[in-house]
Amino acid sequence: MLKKALLIGIPLILVAAIVLFFARNGSAKKEDVVKTVPVKKGSIVDKALAVGKIDPRREISVKSKIGGIVRKIYVQVGDQVKTGDPLMDIAPDPTPIEYAEVKRQVELAEVTFDNIKTEFERTTSLRDKQLISSQEFDSKKADYEEAELRLKMAKEKLALTESGRTEVADRKVDNIIRSSISGMVLSLSVEEGDPVVPLTSYQAGTELMSLAYMEDLIFKGNVDEIDVGKLHAGMPAVIEIGAMPNDTVRGTLSLISPKAHKDQGSTLFEVEIAIGETGSRLLRAGYSANANIIINRKDSILMAPERLLKVSDTITTCEVQDSTGVVTTKTVKTGLSDGINMEITEGLNEGEMLVERPPKEIKPE
Repeated sequence: MLKKALLIGIPLILVAAIVLFFARNGSAKKEDVVKTVPVKKGSIVDKALAVGKIDPRREISVKSKIGGIVRKIYVQVGDQVKTGDPLMDIAPDPTPIEYAEVKRQVELAEVTFDNIKTEFERTTSLRDKQLISSQEFDSKKADYEEAELRLKMAKEKLALTESGRTEVADRKVDNIIRSSISGMVLSLSVEEGDPVVPLTSYQAGTELMSLAYMEDLIFKGNVDEIDVGKLHAGMPAVIEIGAMPNDTVRGTLSLISPKAHKDQGSTLFEVEIAIGETGSRLLRAGYSANANIIINRKDSILMAPERLLKVSDTITTCEVQDSTGVVTTKTVKTGLSDGINMEITEGLNEGEMLVERPPKEIKPE
């Protein structure tokens, strides 16, 4: 039995030893092999990211100063309009009480005017006979002119209440809403038949539509407080638009908000970027976009991956492998960084091979 056990055990021990030898040898070879990355020339861009959207520089909300019902809409979304073009017709829709009140004001003004007119005609006759003074005549004349004006105002108010149209001092006043700018109709907020609340000093009024000049677009977005101190007006920017994944638009930083605001715990500053020439590209209001604001840029400089550089007590070092495979540590001086690559100003030459060590494995306890 002992002899049989030895015959089985010895081969097993030999196999285990061979496996262990090759495993250790393979591991050693794996450790001896290091990955290298060459030092090369390229461009490094230091930039700040702004997240936002495309907006027209000037956008207005169209409202009515006359309450009523939307009788007719003359434009549709996307139409181009010029200053003074008709946009919408608002038909007055007074309540029975409002209409009755305006109607009664006209009747009262007519009665008052007729009485004062009769008295004025009598006063005129007495003046012609030189039976009253000029001062008394002038007083009656002023009363007559005031009554005439009040009657005219009451009739104008009645005309506006009934039809929305009248004429004041040789100027036609109507209920047609006209464009105050040249631009494009971006949105319609009402339909024909909808009620309209007028714009007054006490209420905002119903928004009817929005207009904007689409030839002057800007990017509006937010920049983190970490980057805002590096920015100033006039910096170039590259805008990436979500709806145009294979294209970019260039612009210039035009405004940095002097006041921050909070968003989900982050401190952000609003910025505006004037968009340059877009060519044949059609930009639409509301496009989501990201803008890379160029803080600094250097071209044709020596650079190395930032992950291969080690900083200790303000001293930056890296490992370099020569043509014979010998690895040495060099001290370098650095410059501009974009978070991925860093400029090498001293200590390395183009073509030198930087050592990239494999990440250390975390062994479970």
